[in-house]
Amino acid sequence: MKKLIPILFTILCVFSNLSAQEVVINITSFADGFSSPVDLQNAGDDRLFVVEQGGRIKILNSDGTTNATPFLDISGLVSTGSEQGLLGLAFHPDYATNGYFYVNYTDLGEDTQIARFSVSGDPDIADAGSEFNIMSITQPFPNHNGGAIAFGDDGMLFISTGDGGSGGDPGNRAQNTELLLGKLLRIDVDNPGGGNNYGIPSDNPFAGSPTDAEEIWAYGLRNAWRFSFDSMTGDIWMGDVGQQDMEEINYAEGTTAGINYGWRCYEGTLPYNTTGCPAPGTLIFPIGEYSSASGTPHCSVTGGYVYRGSDSPAINGYYFFADYCSGLIGTIHDLSSPTLIDHGTFGGNWSTFGEDVNNELYIVDISGEIFKISGEPVLGISDFDTNEVILYPNPASAMVTLQAESTSVNAYSIMDMKGSVISSENGLDTQVLEVDTSVLSKGLYLMTVTTEKGNTLIKKLVIQ
Repeated sequence: MKKLIPILFTILCVFSNLSAQEVVINITSFADGFSSPVDLQNAGDDRLFVVEQGGRIKILNSDGTTNATPFLDISGLVSTGSEQGLLGLAFHPDYATNGYFYVNYTDLGEDTQIARFSVSGDPDIADAGSEFNIMSITQPFPNHNGGAIAFGDDGMLFISTGDGGSGGDPGNRAQNTELLLGKLLRIDVDNPGGGNNYGIPSDNPFAGSPTDAEEIWAYGLRNAWRFSFDSMTGDIWMGDVGQQDMEEINYAEGTTAGINYGWRCYEGTLPYNTTGCPAPGTLIFPIGEYSSASGTPHCSVTGGYVYRGSDSPAINGYYFFADYCSGLIGTIHDLSSPTLIDHGTFGGNWSTFGEDVNNELYIVDISGEIFKISGEPVLGISDFDTNEVILYPNPASAMVTLQAESTSVNAYSIMDMKGSVISSENGLDTQVLEVDTSVLSKGLYLMTVTTEKGNTLIKKLVIQ
């Protein structure tokens, strides 16, 4: 059963300089029944591939049904304690021809493996025996494994690695450019060399270095659990999980190499352990951050995508992120003056986002449910006067009146805070409309009003 959850634009004290543009974010249940889903990808067609932490990848069809047989099952190869498991999936840019896809998982020895698999003769079934190891990374602790992998527009494979785990990066690995941990790596899987099953792109910042890890693209990351590329610009966005006080969103233009994002010297913009650290002016601080300190409901950021679909033009260009503990869904918009916008808490433990072949956006609850994201402006046009339609009395107990000034009301609906429509009317053409609210229980509701000008206004309605 599908549910629509509209949440009105709200403000939390941990966000500042909030954008004046208001949008309503909706999430609609699309599919359910998965076991600890942690990644969602497409292969250039209508299917979605759901990565389950336990080691399976399942195919989710465009009608919301799931294939009975997993696309891939490597559960016998995967460690599943702590933050381990099958964590990431990326399809080769030429997947339609070569059938290659890549996974990021922790093996039974608790180390990270980047491996290539091939599809079988059946497009819905992978060849589980086709594993070809690309890279192994020793993990000193069972947490902070990173896990995201994705191909950039340049055909290179990017890999996020955590700082090795424990707490506070005790080995200072994220700042150590001789190590692969706490980094964003970039490798060439099509042109291996140097005795490896991958090559080093010549424009990597440490390419040719006799001491630094040549695979590094960026460093100073704690646990960039999810990163993505803007499908229009190629820019990189990362949600880097904080230590104890701050969750951060990092950004870079797609061609910018060698960035030091600052961990463990800084947690977001807050000094953490600055002993032996480079000058702050050499670091790139987050484009956005929010508090996860004690006393807030937040705990762990989940990075998402920049929306580039066509179904919801109101949110085009908005970067989406979420918080695993609080259920927050937020956005950043307008790079000239980046601002975090809190769209409210939606009740999920958000583990990842995903895009379909049309760049429509989805968000995934670790409990097993997948939702499709949409958005619409609160105001139909930018100069819509909110006093164009007056709602009174508010609070109300029996009858409420809608009075339009220079227009007329064409439709209205009343929804509870779970998104259920309590009452509605369409095909109206009146300047004054009385609505019976006596059947409503005490509490807060959202009233959507559409005028003859095509404007849509959402007002809070309080029933006492």
